[in-house]
Amino acid sequence: MFEMLLIPVLIFVAVLAVGGAVMAVKSSRREAIQSRLGQPGPGGRAMAAPKVAEPVGLRTLGRLGAAISGRTPSGKLAERLAKAGYFGRSAPAVFLGAKMFLLLAGAAVITFAVFSAHWSFQTKAILVALGAGALFFVPNIVLSLRREKRRQNIRRAFPDAVDLLEVCVSSGMGLDMAWNLVGREIIHLNPILAEEMALTDLEVHLGEKRVLAMQHMAERTGVAEVRSLAGMLLQSERFGTSIADSLRTFTVSMREARIANAQEQAEKTAVKMIFPMALFIFPAMFVVLAGPAALKLMNMFHNF
Repeated sequence: MFEMLLIPVLIFVAVLAVGGAVMAVKSSRREAIQSRLGQPGPGGRAMAAPKVAEPVGLRTLGRLGAAISGRTPSGKLAERLAKAGYFGRSAPAVFLGAKMFLLLAGAAVITFAVFSAHWSFQTKAILVALGAGALFFVPNIVLSLRREKRRQNIRRAFPDAVDLLEVCVSSGMGLDMAWNLVGREIIHLNPILAEEMALTDLEVHLGEKRVLAMQHMAERTGVAEVRSLAGMLLQSERFGTSIADSLRTFTVSMREARIANAQEQAEKTAVKMIFPMALFIFPAMFVVLAGPAALKLMNMFHNF
């Protein structure tokens, strides 16, 4: 009886540990962005954000990850985390610490779960290795899903932001002022895109060229439209053409591409509906239509 209760309890503890690690890393995202950019103060100026105490779980995971990486995490890992929206300095260490914690916790939980089973040692070792390895890659899966969700979010809101940018530039504003104004206007509509635009503006204020800062934004977000906008602005500066006219042409092409993409997705709907219909709708219809006839046939054969 104890063994039957032990396995569900250990599984619950493992799921709770995975969920806690994911939520802990997710909760640090907003605080890291605010500490880097600063909160908007009176008059639209940026003021330093107050320091927020880091949760104990994050500090523990960060120390564990720092001990594993030797306090020098990979630059590629920091870039991957930045693409997912984690800009904090401790994000790579927390990520590595979460992976190691899940590996050790998974190995311990599965070891206790299969300890009393009547299996060979090789089978138990394989199960422990597979379970611990699967949990070890859970942060990678979460990071990939987070990065893709962030990219899709920015991609949906970016055409509207470019429309506003074109309206502001056409009304006589400079590109830098228009960029800042659009970033402030869309902060409630799409905070992720607003934060990326604020980071781009921060790079410009630190001395980077606007086009290069936008290219860095394209690398962080993975959105092709941002890279196209940066290339278009670079060509406008190189050949001296009107930025307003270039933005107007760019917005028209983006609008046409969005309509074409919507039509493509609509045409794919019929194909995507085949599988749920074949798995769920057709069997139910078959039971409803053929069920009474099958029961009558069964009664007839039973009477014979």
